[in-house]
Amino acid sequence: MSNLNETIHQPVRLRIMAALVTLEASNEVDFTYLRELLDVTDGNLGAHLRKLEEASYIAVNKVFVERKPRTYVSATAEGRRVFQEHVAALEAILKGK
Repeated sequence: MSNLNETIHQPVRLRIMAALVTLEASNEVDFTYLRELLDVTDGNLGAHLRKLEEASYIAVNKVFVERKPRTYVSATAEGRRVFQEHVAALEAILKGK
């Protein structure tokens, strides 16, 4: 049986990674956009982002825009790689391999 990535496999983190890997490698999304897209709370999203950041799967960029803090998130090369491996493992399971 294929090995699933336990960090990514959690449903909210899987959805985060799925949203991020659809972007060009140099692009990032705003925390608020991601929160609304996933329909989760600030705290819930923050906890999942922290877990993904600790695994080096995402990069978090905190900046000030017009004196207001903004957080941007992007998938790292490592995150993209492990997401693709996870998707391949899921496909193998579905195909009964």
